[in-house]
Amino acid sequence: MRSLSLPALLLLAAGCASTPIPKDKLAVAEQAVQRAEAAGAAEHASGDLALAREKLAQANAAADEETSKAATEVTRLAEQSAADARLAEARAESAKAQKAVTEMEDGLRALREEASRPVQR
Repeated sequence: MRSLSLPALLLLAAGCASTPIPKDKLAVAEQAVQRAEAAGAAEHASGDLALAREKLAQANAAADEETSKAATEVTRLAEQSAADARLAEARAESAKAQKAVTEMEDGLRALREEASRPVQR
């Protein structure tokens, strides 16, 4: 029987070791989803928010497995979820800002019309 060299044994042992599930990435994604919800993404960016929630759910499901493949999948899904949630948050903030601009423009237009009317005595 032939014996393996020390470097080969170390590589074999490293391959068998399980990679821990990146719970910190899950937490970051969860916080990003919560921020997006708080920013009004359900109203202004529902598609992006739904995608973020879906990927977060998939990441949580994958986290139940304790394999290095699962850890890689959890990392990928959690990072995508966080990115989708940040996009949803940004779109919600942008929609709210655009609404505020429109309201201000309407108010200014009304003031200009009022100011341009002749004064009645």
